[in-house]
Amino acid sequence: MNHITQLEKANILIEALPYIREFHGKTMVIKYGGNAMINEELKRAVINDILLMQFVGMRPVLVHGGGPDINQMLKKLQIKSEFINGLRVTDAATMEVVEMVLVGKVNKQIVNHINQAGGSAVGLCGKDGNLLIAHKEHTYITNEEGSSVYCDLGQVGEIEAVNTKLINSLLDQGYIPVISPVAVGKEGESYNVNADLVAGEIAAALQAEKLMLLTDVEGILRDYEDKTSLISEITADEVETFKADGIIAGGMIPKLDCCVKALSGGVGTTHIIDGRDPHSILLELFTPEGAGTMITK
Repeated sequence: MNHITQLEKANILIEALPYIREFHGKTMVIKYGGNAMINEELKRAVINDILLMQFVGMRPVLVHGGGPDINQMLKKLQIKSEFINGLRVTDAATMEVVEMVLVGKVNKQIVNHINQAGGSAVGLCGKDGNLLIAHKEHTYITNEEGSSVYCDLGQVGEIEAVNTKLINSLLDQGYIPVISPVAVGKEGESYNVNADLVAGEIAAALQAEKLMLLTDVEGILRDYEDKTSLISEITADEVETFKADGIIAGGMIPKLDCCVKALSGGVGTTHIIDGRDPHSILLELFTPEGAGTMITK
């Protein structure tokens, strides 16, 4: 590989200038999950991307998942994991583990990584300052006969309110909020909420410039078998067509629904990015080509 000349380095920085100017002072919500949370090199890259965003004047908010850590702990405690429509069935025992792992372990690890890298992060869950108020989610699934039946997922929640005052107060003081997707109900009960959905709700509540979901896929592919068939940009209206055509299927459906909902809630643009590529956040923000699929109004 050729060494980049000094001039090329300077040109790369100059190329980023219009984007830095455009996004200065803007709030960016990043959903951090998948391989980028497990692989040490990728973890460092994400943390550095987020620090760079802040140091050039953006207001990054990090929302994280933690599925693999939860699975590991449930296995250790011999509690069975069950998923329906991609959502974890969460009984009281599972909820206790989810809260312990997400809030007590994963959240604090991320906060520590950011602080060690020279940033100032503050870890929060939905219970802190009533950050995320939720109610029980009512899920219906289609049975073999093709009719819709109610399915009780236990303590799985749906966000009804976000305390933006708390998040903005931290951002104004130069902190990076790191938020785990555990919400609180009206009676103080805990709810497990899908991290993508939490990121989408927070982005809409903050009227963020961008919502970026880090995933373990390249983005939306026209043909799942062909990695070169990446669709770099689609509109919210096209999402339904792509679903009907089977281009968007499986685990990608809730992610795109979350993006469409965030756009209708006032978010500027939404992005599905491959978190397996180092610095994919910076490439999406600072280059004309981007990285992954952008979903626009």
